[in-house]
Amino acid sequence: MKLTLKIISAILCVTLVFSFATFSANGYSTVGSRGSEVRNIQQRLKNWGYYKGTVDGIYGTKTRAAVIAFQKKHNVTADGICGPKTLELIGLPTGKDTASSNGGYSSSDYQLLARLISAEARGEPYLGQVAVGAVVLNRVEHPSFPNSISGVIYQKNAFTCITDGQFQKPVADSAYSAARDALNGMDPSGGAIYYFNPSTATSKWIWSRPLIKTIGKHRFCA
Repeated sequence: MKLTLKIISAILCVTLVFSFATFSANGYSTVGSRGSEVRNIQQRLKNWGYYKGTVDGIYGTKTRAAVIAFQKKHNVTADGICGPKTLELIGLPTGKDTASSNGGYSSSDYQLLARLISAEARGEPYLGQVAVGAVVLNRVEHPSFPNSISGVIYQKNAFTCITDGQFQKPVADSAYSAARDALNGMDPSGGAIYYFNPSTATSKWIWSRPLIKTIGKHRFCA
């Protein structure tokens, strides 16, 4: 009887190991997974406000809870597993080429983001223009903001260019390139969800936001 139980236990262990190896090979990250992909998942979810734990590359219960919150926000199955669809939404490789020239976004999203970048950052260094676009996309992913590019851009009092006429001016060529780079995952802002020009800012509140970095005339903040 004892021998039979040992054999059964051994078979179960081998089966579990084999299942996990197959699961990992299919590009899924879940509780128990470790490595750079998990670290990247944690960092992005932390930047967007979903994950509050340590970025340690270990997929634990806090990471799973953050993934579930992110999945609910994006109307996908909230199972806490980072499969191809969730990885794609997070902006990480999925094992297949899912990127288009606009990062999978529509042409209208691309045009709208380029117009916003031009209005807000025309004349800024190129990385500063990309960073402004990245802030818009970081807000899309953040639970405190609308979940679409148009929703973020047209949110009341979000961007002064919407009301001061700058948004309607011709779009600078560099803004189109910056929008494309931002849509394809480039983020010089370091995950920022706010930015401002200290020489023109009139809000005292914005100065309270933690500084991530300064690019050109803009301060990018968490």
